[in-house]
Amino acid sequence: MLQGRQRRAVQSWWVAVSLCVMLRPMEQVSAQIKYSFLEEEKVGSVVGNVAKDLGLDMSSLGERRFRVVSGAEESHFKVNPNNGVLYVLGKIDREELCQSVSPCIKNLKMVAENPMEIHYVEVEIIDVNDHSPSFQEEEKILEISESTLSGRRFQLPTARDPDVAGNAIRVYKLNHNDYFTIQIRERGDDKVPFLVLQKPLDRETHQEHKLLLTAVDGGNPPRSGTLNVTVIVLDSNDNHPTFSQEIYSVTIPENVQTDTSVITIKATDLDEGSNGDVEYFFGGEVDPKLYEVFSLNKDTGEIKVKGDIDFEKADVYKLDLHSIDKGQPPMSADCTIIIKVIDKNDNEPQIEVTSLSNTVSENAKPGTVVSLISITDKDSGLNGKIICSLTDDVPFELKPSFKDNMFSIVVKQHLDRESVSHYDVTIKATDCGQPPLSTFKTLSIDVADVNDNRPEFLHNPIEFYLVENNVPGNSIFSVSALDKDFNENAALTYNIVRHEQGVMKIAPFLNINSENGQISAQKSFDFETLKTFQFQVVATDSGTPPLSNNVTVNVFILDQNDNAPVILYPLSSNGSAEGVEEIPRNVNAGHLVTKVRAYDADIGYNGWLLFSLQEVTDHSLFGLDRYTGQIRTLRSFTETDEAEHKLVILVKDNGNVSLSATATVIVKLVEPKEAFAAADVKSAAKVDEEDNVTFYLMITLGAVSLLFLISIIVLIAMQCSKSTDFTSKYLQETNYDGTLCHSIQYRSGDKRYMLVGPRMSIGSTIVPGSHANTLVLPDRRRASEEVRKLQF
Repeated sequence: MLQGRQRRAVQSWWVAVSLCVMLRPMEQVSAQIKYSFLEEEKVGSVVGNVAKDLGLDMSSLGERRFRVVSGAEESHFKVNPNNGVLYVLGKIDREELCQSVSPCIKNLKMVAENPMEIHYVEVEIIDVNDHSPSFQEEEKILEISESTLSGRRFQLPTARDPDVAGNAIRVYKLNHNDYFTIQIRERGDDKVPFLVLQKPLDRETHQEHKLLLTAVDGGNPPRSGTLNVTVIVLDSNDNHPTFSQEIYSVTIPENVQTDTSVITIKATDLDEGSNGDVEYFFGGEVDPKLYEVFSLNKDTGEIKVKGDIDFEKADVYKLDLHSIDKGQPPMSADCTIIIKVIDKNDNEPQIEVTSLSNTVSENAKPGTVVSLISITDKDSGLNGKIICSLTDDVPFELKPSFKDNMFSIVVKQHLDRESVSHYDVTIKATDCGQPPLSTFKTLSIDVADVNDNRPEFLHNPIEFYLVENNVPGNSIFSVSALDKDFNENAALTYNIVRHEQGVMKIAPFLNINSENGQISAQKSFDFETLKTFQFQVVATDSGTPPLSNNVTVNVFILDQNDNAPVILYPLSSNGSAEGVEEIPRNVNAGHLVTKVRAYDADIGYNGWLLFSLQEVTDHSLFGLDRYTGQIRTLRSFTETDEAEHKLVILVKDNGNVSLSATATVIVKLVEPKEAFAAADVKSAAKVDEEDNVTFYLMITLGAVSLLFLISIIVLIAMQCSKSTDFTSKYLQETNYDGTLCHSIQYRSGDKRYMLVGPRMSIGSTIVPGSHANTLVLPDRRRASEEVRKLQF
């Protein structure tokens, strides 16, 4: 028989009561279908194939997380994500879920994601006849006076049957007897049995009557319950109490204070004395829970509130009231009191998030659904009508659904994670009651990053200064870029551009750490060979697709004092810095004996040379100019002075760690006539020697910089013109000291001065009136001019 019921339940399924589709920017679809099945079905019993009836693709149900999201109802039903079948998850008792409500319908919300779809399924639980009628008492005792007239009715207790509709109580039956019959009267949805006296009682014949009342429901097969009724025949009290009406109706507001009077019922009895005194009682068939809600004054018939009145728990109460006089036998009357509860706005709206994606991409288009929410209010009417809004100024908005109190939160405008990466969206739900009640709920939404920002360098181009003679393989400097994106979109790698046109040949000697931008050189740089070079570095992020940016790096080599002074004069035939000078004995003090010429490839202080006498035979005879290297006599020679003197000259630069060289000059004193004769011979040799020195200077200075070529040619021409003059070498030369040094920088006020040797910079100009020893250089970094001084 159970299998037959299941078969009939399967056959009773019906689908497609309503189907509604609403298009959303994210293709959000909503639909509603309805199923029905019998209560008490086994766990696992199939209710219906929701996916098939909705036309969903069953192969993608698992990926789309197709599920039931209906709060408490979710514990009774579950959907199989593999085939879309809705089945019973636990035992379902209609009487427990819906009590006396008919039809018993449970609303299920079913959600599928990617794209978001929400469907509404109504499941009607059909009652089966699984309860028998029952009486609260096993026996009912009635005391009836023998003077009672035929046709008098006596109300009997009603049986209770949790089943509804056709399975509820249908009829009452009474066992066959000569005095009583059963009569059924309907009070609303209830059937009330009355015992009707058919003929007068005779106490002397029968003092007591045993009757059996049977309540039968309308199930198939029917179920029944019995009540033993005992009628005790009493002596005459022939008037019974009477009510002014059979049914009383009254309304009270919910949450009314305790001890508030609800209604006062008055029954009248025409008898006198104790037979006319009436007392009031609740009927025995009243639900025991009502005794906790209402109280009855048995003497006055006043009903008062005893417990909490909550419209959401019960909106109507039915009370059976008995009035009994004090006669012998006592006589009674019955009436029904219906108490209706008026709803008050005492429940705040409840916000339920049925689907929440707490992360939204920053490139999400306006209209993208972020979350689905539903709002409920236990109140009814205007008290349950909801107005929903967002309280903050956020790039999201609420969109109402086709079903009341269903909303979706969608993107309203463009998002930018770099500006705002997180939003706290506060939802406010307010009902329309008086006064209105509100509820707030905050949703946390993170903005997911997309790769929409290129790496950025703080400066472009970048300038670095590198001291020459760096250690090959060591890091020389680093570059870094910033990316406003997040995580892998901001993870940068660095590379040197090696294949672009115009990139110097120095790039192959550079390596870069792709992770931190540290740049190392595989060779040591020499300032005298290379003073500056340029290359490009590209920074690329790890996003998809990757974005990149370039920066130009200008490297300037800084000079170190790594070149010792080179003696240009005197030079012997074997290359050593030695020379012999002959002077007449009759020269005066201040006579120029010779000039030591030296060269340093470094610049600045590192190339500024100073001369000093390291060794001399007679300190009173010769003096050395520390800046020009000129050796002059300090006094006239005497007959007692030796004929040959040795001078050792130390030439050193002004670097932090000074480098030096020495030159040896042998001065021989000769008679004046010998000196002039020797001068003619040495003049011709001097021309050849000077030509060799000029050639050596051209090679040396040309290797340092082509920029100084014009200045060197001018200096060589000046030197050659003086060399071809057949004057005595002993004549004083005042304009050329033969020392090649670079620069000494100093400041005076807002001007910068540089003392340099004969190697003049290209682009320099001679300042008029400065005795041809002051050079003015344009300063590219300042508007003011810098001055260089040449000392000869």
